[in-house]
Amino acid sequence: MRSSLWDWKPQRLLEWHREKAGPIEAAHAVIKNELARGVLPCGRFGANAAWRRFAVLAFNVLTPLKRLALPAELFTARPKRLRFLSFNAPGKLVRQARQLILRLTRSLSRFSNWHGALRLLPLRT
Repeated sequence: MRSSLWDWKPQRLLEWHREKAGPIEAAHAVIKNELARGVLPCGRFGANAAWRRFAVLAFNVLTPLKRLALPAELFTARPKRLRFLSFNAPGKLVRQARQLILRLTRSLSRFSNWHGALRLLPLRT
């Protein structure tokens, strides 16, 4: 990182600054608006700090999940879309015959995007 950019022309300096801030601003907007970082749960400092850390943690888990495990069409999906595609689906985890089974109340065709992701996850019983 350069500490002195005095030799650059103003137009180049503006372009460099926009390149640097673009992805960070987009990530900040997703964390604040879609992962509820902007809405604090109470007036306690510690609880609010934990709330914000969980929002950043959720963002840090969703990013590699989208890049590594989900299909290409979900690479640019926002957390709200992912949540409505599968995370909000009612189901029940059941242990039966030494297996962990997910019983869904909806058809498996709704979760066709997640077959590849589920195969990549290491499941332990």
